[in-house]
Amino acid sequence: MSASESARAEASESGGSWDDVRDLPPSAKLVAKVLEYNDTLTQSQLAEETLLPPRTVRYALTRLEEQDVVDSRFSFSDARKRLYTLNLD
Repeated sequence: MSASESARAEASESGGSWDDVRDLPPSAKLVAKVLEYNDTLTQSQLAEETLLPPRTVRYALTRLEEQDVVDSRFSFSDARKRLYTLNLD
């Protein structure tokens, strides 16, 4: 195993990396960047910040979660909402 392969393996165990985001659609990259600057946001807050339609934000979050780049948890103040945070090293 080369050094870059072992680094990728370690990154996939502890969370995603920007390399995982590179091949994703532009909407997912934008959502990741907004989360980088804003720490924790709901889906509706992400839609407001990115000026993307809610459906596009939902798709971007799904793709980011598949790459293990975003963590989500339920909001304590409103259990209907999920809070998203970036999980990059």
